[in-house]
Amino acid sequence: MLKSRNIQSKYGLPSRIEFCVFCTMSNQRPRIKFDENGVCSACVFAEKKHNQFDWAARWRELEELADQVRSKDGSFDVIVPCSGGKDGSFVAHTLKTKLGLNPLTVTWAPLRPTQRGRENLDMFVQSGFSHIMGTPNPEVTRRLTRDSLNQLGDPFQPFIYGQTNFPMKVAVDYGISLIMYGENGEVEYGGDEKNALRPDRDVKDHDNHYFSGLPVDFWLDKGYSTGDLSMFMGPTRESISQNKTRIHFLSYYSKWDPQANYYYASKNTGFRPADFRSEGTYSKYASIDDRFDGFHYYLAFIKFGIGRATSDSAHEIRDGLISREEGVTLVRKFDGEFPATHFEEFLEYCNISDKSYQLILDEWRSPHIWDYDDSSLWRLRKQVT
Repeated sequence: MLKSRNIQSKYGLPSRIEFCVFCTMSNQRPRIKFDENGVCSACVFAEKKHNQFDWAARWRELEELADQVRSKDGSFDVIVPCSGGKDGSFVAHTLKTKLGLNPLTVTWAPLRPTQRGRENLDMFVQSGFSHIMGTPNPEVTRRLTRDSLNQLGDPFQPFIYGQTNFPMKVAVDYGISLIMYGENGEVEYGGDEKNALRPDRDVKDHDNHYFSGLPVDFWLDKGYSTGDLSMFMGPTRESISQNKTRIHFLSYYSKWDPQANYYYASKNTGFRPADFRSEGTYSKYASIDDRFDGFHYYLAFIKFGIGRATSDSAHEIRDGLISREEGVTLVRKFDGEFPATHFEEFLEYCNISDKSYQLILDEWRSPHIWDYDDSSLWRLRKQVT
């Protein structure tokens, strides 16, 4: 390992690390805000979600939206991005059975699917849904994954491109104006509050939140062709406008509860959790579709000091499922756990060595988050208490 050095933060993080007094989240999460009482914006929103919003009125808004888009001839009238996981399954089944819509469900292929992930997707489709899988050129995907690890500190960036752009592309191709996602992660987990009190999101915000503001030219300059990138990129803004494409969130219309979604999907679409907890956290039912999923979360831990257990525990504290004390214990036990199970496969996929991977990790550490101690180990300078 290398000695701690003056590495400028890639995301302009606050130099002073603070933790929310109510949950386990820190101010190092991009775009999150803390109020004068030390409460993070996600907790402020959660208090409104649980105690202030008129959910009956919001459900009526959803019914009105469904009446506007519902097809008269039984054709598809809404796009639902869904991997077969608990959340997308909940959204699709709710729209179909409670609102009489006919969803076209869309999945972007995992880098390396898990057996349970494939089983859940198959069970979901067999429960009564039409489905399209987007599968890009695997060699281009491997190159983008390796280059994203180096250039962006996140091997999942090409997956994020496809996961968010492919549904828009299918919507334009099929002439379907409405795309319904599950949760608005910016408000549920902490981030840009611009759209906190509205059901939809501007496409330009969609780009900025998920693609770090990177233009296509960034990758063209790295030697990729427009043909290489075509599957990963969305439709033109002109075609989006002509199609009147709208991105909405079910979490605006119905109180979002990931644990309740799990039980719902288990009952109605055959969803099954993993046999063991996911590395880096304590849960068994979230983000279990891809064998390389853990490396996305581990790099987030390296860059921001925030791992899967922090995000999971913070949300469950806000939902009243666990106490902050329990959350702190879970974070201290599981956050930053190395995803060792598929590490050798990941190195082979990216065509890099263990040593190269460790050097990449060091390049993405910020000195205000990490310290290299006397025992030759990297340690967080400040942890949640």
